[in-house]
Amino acid sequence: QVQLQESGPGLVRPSQTLSLTCAVSGDSITTKYYYWSWIRQAPGKGLEWMGAIAYSDNTYYSPSLKSRTSISRDNAKNTAYLQMNSLKPEDTAVYYCNALYGRRDYWGQGTQVTVSS
Repeated sequence: QVQLQESGPGLVRPSQTLSLTCAVSGDSITTKYYYWSWIRQAPGKGLEWMGAIAYSDNTYYSPSLKSRTSISRDNAKNTAYLQMNSLKPEDTAVYYCNALYGRRDYWGQGTQVTVSS
């Protein structure tokens, strides 16, 4: 059973860079066929897929966020990361880490990020 734990700063100022961490337990982040995604949900809106890093280390991004987003991982720490720059108030959301393995789908509890001055 994969478990995911997101962590981050909570409050970020506009124009700053957001850095989030997803600690993975229960399996290796390099195990074949896993895709590790970041997904967010803004207040009153649906889920928005932001991007993913695959077991192969390939990365994939939402076209609307690609210019501001970077996803990476540290195999030794079994951790995935999200960086997003030039934050705006509309980036305020709960950010989730997600693991997809075939038909299995695992979610972290999410971390609230508020963008405000």
